[in-house]
Amino acid sequence: MPGRLEGQVALVFGAGSVGPGWGNGKATSVLFAREGAKVVAIDINPAAAEETRAIIAGEGGTCDAATADVTSSEAVRAVVDAALRRHGRIDILHNNVGITEMGGPVELSEEAWHRVLDINATGMFLTCKHVLPVMERQGKGAIVNISSLAAIRYTGYPYIAYYAAKGAVNQFTVGLALQYAAKGIRVNAIMPGYMNTPLIHQQIAGQYASGEEMVRARDSLSPTGKMGTGWDIAHAALFLASDEAAYITGVCLPVDGGVHCRVG
Repeated sequence: MPGRLEGQVALVFGAGSVGPGWGNGKATSVLFAREGAKVVAIDINPAAAEETRAIIAGEGGTCDAATADVTSSEAVRAVVDAALRRHGRIDILHNNVGITEMGGPVELSEEAWHRVLDINATGMFLTCKHVLPVMERQGKGAIVNISSLAAIRYTGYPYIAYYAAKGAVNQFTVGLALQYAAKGIRVNAIMPGYMNTPLIHQQIAGQYASGEEMVRARDSLSPTGKMGTGWDIAHAALFLASDEAAYITGVCLPVDGGVHCRVG
């Protein structure tokens, strides 16, 4: 049977993992390809993008690897143009690029504040800036933005710029969804909760005495007793990108094991 994304072209920004294991973007890229999409795996790290491409190719899927810094309009435009030349269309845009940086407004440097906002929010603005005209000409497209539960509640970490950036991603998503709804373009966001991905071992572990303590503590915060994985995000992204979600737009979907329902 054909896959749910059969013949569609999907651009995944942030398609590589920052370390061993399955990050959200890497898992999503592979799942999209398994469902029939022609994937363009884009990452600032060429080796990470190539790793994702090789996994997909090894499974018999179609994937090109590309390198881009999402804070560079020129770099994003070049990737979009190359995808159009190769495939002739872009059906899905998946925005997965994001970083955290610890510090409240007093401790955090102004440079770090701008870096977090630029990578998490401005990057999505730029990818949408260059992909939306393509989708508008086609009369159809699906955009999935990776936000965070930190967009709507305090998650226990002093990363004030990350809270601000992900809050911006949510409202950016809602604004785009309504602006482009009549043009056949759907825009939704996913808000991961406490996830066990390579990123936390690189950017969150410093808040704990050890990596093992971090995993235990974050597992205990989930009503399910365990963190989610990159595959949980990938399956949510697949649904939102597919025609099964044809009447869903402007949604900021928690994928968090129920954490958002908790009081306190």
